[in-house]
Amino acid sequence: MSTDKITCLLNWHATPYHLPLFLAEKLNYFVEEGIKVAILEPNNPSDVTEIIGSGKVDLGCKAMIHTIAGKARGFPIKAIGTLLDEPFTGVVYLESQSGITADFQSLRGKRIGYVGEFGKIQLDELTKHYGMVPADYTAVRVGMNVTGAIIRGEIDAGIGLENVQMVELEEWSVQQGRSRSDVKMLRIDELADLGCCCFCSILFIGNETFIQNNPEKVAAFMKAIKRGADYMFEKPAAAYELFVEMKPHMDSVVNRKIYQRSFPTFSRYCKRLEIVDDKFVQNMTNEFLTWPMQPDTPPNFIHPTVDTGVLAKYACGRTDLLDSTTAIEA
Repeated sequence: MSTDKITCLLNWHATPYHLPLFLAEKLNYFVEEGIKVAILEPNNPSDVTEIIGSGKVDLGCKAMIHTIAGKARGFPIKAIGTLLDEPFTGVVYLESQSGITADFQSLRGKRIGYVGEFGKIQLDELTKHYGMVPADYTAVRVGMNVTGAIIRGEIDAGIGLENVQMVELEEWSVQQGRSRSDVKMLRIDELADLGCCCFCSILFIGNETFIQNNPEKVAAFMKAIKRGADYMFEKPAAAYELFVEMKPHMDSVVNRKIYQRSFPTFSRYCKRLEIVDDKFVQNMTNEFLTWPMQPDTPPNFIHPTVDTGVLAKYACGRTDLLDSTTAIEA
């Protein structure tokens, strides 16, 4: 039995930064644009590019580095838009108990967690950059549970996002009677002298055959996402409450802070890692974005803090809940 629904596979379990996608579903924007969409969540984020490339799923979300690497390995996938623009990504650790400092060489002898294959590739490349070898640290594949692995002491640090894993660890640290500032990050873009975190921008991607055969559906999908994003920017607090209706477990301080921290990066170096060569042709297009484009974000731009209002009901006079921005040291 076939279906006319478009399948869309997330890069991670449902997270506050997926809000525009869920708003498009909640507010019937997909239906109004003439399409039906089934939003799917992965058990293993490393499977996403392969599943989309194989044609078992039509569209999805994935980081730029994985999108490029997947294409380089022969999977017919193409990026059609951006969800999250350059979130800070790096090695996250607890300063008080890890023995790690702002010096990358302090990772010697440490257990470093990573999500999937390319996290390990990035770590190995950085060891070369700093006069080390991969054997100088212990790589531990922890999948989608970097935060939990750090808390349980299974790893000393792990690759994570400033707007997700750092927020989770900051809230846990406060519950333990520690300062949020105990949570630190060695930013990969700064360690590798990249000038930006574009490699971890979260993209909308699709199977190339599906895109080629269904351009009207792809354009309708992106238009519905844009409408969801516009609603979110106009009414950030109300938008989040709609998300909570769909995903009740998102009604927590930590998830609201993840949303707050992610908000400024919502969207309006692969050759060096040896995952592509000189013959690689970029697998990205803007042809399905039917509205005027915003100018590119300049290198090293720091997004201003935005108070979305989603933490107001928890505040009770506590100003620390309304400002979830924490300085990041590299």
